Amino acid sequence: MKKETIEKIQKNAKKDFSYSLNESGDFRESWRIFRIMSEFVEGYQFLSSLKNEVTILGSARLKPSDRYYQVAENLGALLAKGGFTTLTGGGPGIMEAANKGAFEAGGDSVGINIQLPFEQRINPYVKSSTAFYYFFTRKVMLISPSNAFVLFPGGFGTMDEFFEVVDLMELGHMKHTPVILVGKEFWQPLVDFVKEKSMKFGSIKNKDVDRWHIVETAEEAFEFIKDQKDIDNICELDPTNFRCETGGTDWKIFKIMAELVEGFEFLTGMVETVTVLGTRSMSKESPYYESAYQLGKALAENKFTTVTGGGTGIMEAANKGAFEMGGDSVGINMRRGIKESYNAYVKKAISFNFPFTRKLIITAPAKAFVFFPGGFGTMHQLFEVLTLMQTKKMERIPVILFGHDFWGPMHKFIKEIFVHKFETIGDEDDELYQIVDNVDSAIGLIKDFRK
Repeated sequence: MKKETIEKIQKNAKKDFSYSLNESGDFRESWRIFRIMSEFVEGYQFLSSLKNEVTILGSARLKPSDRYYQVAENLGALLAKGGFTTLTGGGPGIMEAANKGAFEAGGDSVGINIQLPFEQRINPYVKSSTAFYYFFTRKVMLISPSNAFVLFPGGFGTMDEFFEVVDLMELGHMKHTPVILVGKEFWQPLVDFVKEKSMKFGSIKNKDVDRWHIVETAEEAFEFIKDQKDIDNICELDPTNFRCETGGTDWKIFKIMAELVEGFEFLTGMVETVTVLGTRSMSKESPYYESAYQLGKALAENKFTTVTGGGTGIMEAANKGAFEMGGDSVGINMRRGIKESYNAYVKKAISFNFPFTRKLIITAPAKAFVFFPGGFGTMHQLFEVLTLMQTKKMERIPVILFGHDFWGPMHKFIKEIFVHKFETIGDEDDELYQIVDNVDSAIGLIKDFRK
């Protein structure tokens, strides 16, 4: 192989190209596909050796002296004695605590780690591990096999994982398994926010929130887990079942690859794009619907492509504004069975079977994100973007939260709970996003970044 070719591959391998700005608008480099697919193949192979997994998530910053570290350690021991595999991100903090408890009790202690620009060590209590370059492939492997999820206090990454799990369950892409939240002082304000704000727009149903269990001790958490049976390992060509041990895995891999190829081909040529996200349940009479419509118009006037999920509510409003101004209006949607459903204002569209491929494609081209009020999906995508930027896996671009009335309480929660009380993020991390109340302010931030 030529020296210059090797150097190009090595240079490209250092980028998190899935989320980096692409100035040429060409997303079709084959090495990108191969690297992503190799992670899926290796991840599926790794998962096939595990049984009775329980995923424990939480902050890497909590110390051994912290009460929650000790609860996580106790839970790891209880899981080991109960015949469960303790599955974590493999790092320090809560992850280390759970792995330590399982390890010292003689149980299976597993870590699924992420390669970061700064050091992310595997803790010494992990018996078997694998590491990923991409957050989205790693999250598939962390959450798809689990019989229960236990979430401790954390930061942006924990919020990303939490909202992804409950979003996938709500949408039927994942089986309902216990979701256990440890620490009322941390989780209750978030539950209150979801009930008071997201439910107001119909984005979330009360029955979905009522499935969560807030506990204080390892023993309480284990009560919700102890009778769980291992998820059947059946091979189906179905995005709701990510795992199997027979030849069906090969077909699933090919389906994922096909979606990635089609998705990156679809994105090619998109350079000046803004992704607009928010609830599909937003009424046309809502001021937020009108603002999203005006934003779509303003984006078209300023020669930006408007990208949404292609559905109703906020997505429809933004696409409508862009469409009526003659701008580029794009929808990137999920298939519902064999159906593809888009609002009437989408000019160019693509649908996906797998939620993780769709999420990658809707994120990759963005030069800015605007988040309107929403439910689990909106929260999940917000915290994923913030996590990618915080960990420097994605270049910093404008993240704009539209509406102080909705997002103000979330900002207060982040500032008081994350930054000051638990110190799970730094004081500078809440500067990764900005809250605005009008379209002119949002467009101003986007145009300033363009300069």
